[in-house]
Amino acid sequence: MNTNFKKDIDLGLSAPHKTLPSKYFYDKIGDALFVEIMNMPEYYLTEAEFDIFKNQNQELIKALQLEPSTFFELVELGAGDGTKTKQLLKALDDQNYNFEYVPIDISEHALLNLKSSVASELPNVKIRPKQGDYFNVLADLKKTEHPIIVLFLGSNIGNLPDSRAKEFIHKLNDNLKIGDRVLLGVDLIKSKDIVLPAYNDAQGITKRFNLNLLTRINTELGADFDLNSFEHKPEYTEEEGIARSFLVSTKNQTVTVRSLNKSFHFTEGEKIHTETSRKYNDRILEDILGQSSLKICDRLTDSKQLFADYVLEKKNR
Repeated sequence: MNTNFKKDIDLGLSAPHKTLPSKYFYDKIGDALFVEIMNMPEYYLTEAEFDIFKNQNQELIKALQLEPSTFFELVELGAGDGTKTKQLLKALDDQNYNFEYVPIDISEHALLNLKSSVASELPNVKIRPKQGDYFNVLADLKKTEHPIIVLFLGSNIGNLPDSRAKEFIHKLNDNLKIGDRVLLGVDLIKSKDIVLPAYNDAQGITKRFNLNLLTRINTELGADFDLNSFEHKPEYTEEEGIARSFLVSTKNQTVTVRSLNKSFHFTEGEKIHTETSRKYNDRILEDILGQSSLKICDRLTDSKQLFADYVLEKKNR
């Protein structure tokens, strides 16, 4: 049994305002459902960032100040299947840039698949996958003299509350050298009619994705959640710029988690907060960057102005 999972579920359900960590969405079923989410018409994020990588790869190369003759390492945090990144890799390869691709992920399975697909589709690209913690790998790379370019895409930073996003940026900053650059993908603030359907699609895939977390707790911790007694409900206002997902109890009920030897009471309408997705603009990102040495030096957006990839550079304070 995953002891961290057990501990985190206990902490979350025991809190005055119940929460479940979004990182636990991703078991085998959750992984498959998220692939479905990324391909559904309402989920604009993946397509919007892919638009930038496919149609503006020369602009990306220029914004990152890459030189064909200067060796650099292209490091991707949470690389996944690398679909977007391969557009950039191909452009760099076609123009004979001297680089190595270093994807980092906690999933060994994802890295093996990525290495295989890059070898097949882009046989000239040097790839050196690294499994583990982002910052441990970056700390090793920091010792080298050549430039490091870090990709952190998909608005993954938006899953962190602002306070933790600031901590992430400061740790990232500490593991880079002066002159190293970061390509940070973020979802832009936009109207409710665009954002909410991305988290509440017509086919109910996102609902199943959220409810699968309760199924996982039932299976792994011996709980008795009745999935029919919880509704998926996202909330978003353009003024705040933060989308939140909740599972809402439809009645007064008690859920027992056998492995914890505990029961948790839910009142009708009580929420479990499962996910946060922050949306950004220049002002919010500047606040997140705070007193770090990472400074915005460029910004590219997709054709519909839904998503942005910011280029940051570590500078002398």
